Amino acid sequence: MALVKIGNFYPDYKEDIFGGTDLKGFDVYTGTDEKIGSVYDILVDETGRFRYFVIDMGFWVFGKKVLLPIGQAQMDYDRHRVYVTGMTRDQAEQLPKYDDNMIVDYDYEEEVRDAYRPKVAPAATATNGNYNRDTYRYDSEPSLYGINEQNQQNLRLYEERLITNKERYQTGTVVVGKHIETETAQVSVPVEKERVIIERTSPSDISEVTPGSADFQEGEVVRMEVYEESVDIQKQPFVREEVSIKKEVERDTVEATETLRREELDVDIDGRPVVNQNP
Repeated sequence: MALVKIGNFYPDYKEDIFGGTDLKGFDVYTGTDEKIGSVYDILVDETGRFRYFVIDMGFWVFGKKVLLPIGQAQMDYDRHRVYVTGMTRDQAEQLPKYDDNMIVDYDYEEEVRDAYRPKVAPAATATNGNYNRDTYRYDSEPSLYGINEQNQQNLRLYEERLITNKERYQTGTVVVGKHIETETAQVSVPVEKERVIIERTSPSDISEVTPGSADFQEGEVVRMEVYEESVDIQKQPFVREEVSIKKEVERDTVEATETLRREELDVDIDGRPVVNQNP
């Protein structure tokens, strides 16, 4: 019957179980309104059921902590108080000491139970002591571990619900950039070049020139300009294509299955009392 602190079993116990209220810090009083300490922590068993309040007795007994079985507690949520039935402060000071570092084993729990059993009816004890560490069950002593309904202002029933949260996290990064690739381009451009062709021929019909008609001149020349084409090759940038970068959201539904617990009210009737229960 391993016992653990409530925060280790229910990490979000304040919201999930108590609706935002934390029982830690509730003042603890005797039935005669004597303050004996405050709730330091809550111990639950391996099934998550409440078994003990850890009471810090504070400056009354400096540094001492004791265990209070849940069935011996009466809750006053409005005043943030826990009342211990049938106990005085002197009796509380005699309870076995609890330490955060200790292991709450069967022997220690028996020592705690024995401190409370004189205050409860013998018929309410676990089959009057006919048990051992292997056969003991908490539900056999409802006076110690059952919910005490006497003088209660409220009895709260809790249920678990699925609360979903979405976390946005980065899955990666897409970087779109440019780089330059080079290639050798070859182009063929036809060009023209002019050349001068000089042809010399002898006339086939040789005739005499009339005397005096031949005009001999010194330095007579014929000028002819000669051209050729050259190629001027330049690089000019052009827009080859445009790239548009955007994001789109894909939506999906994630389904999860979880086992939820809910407390139901159990009413035990002894005899023939008239009990009216509102739905």
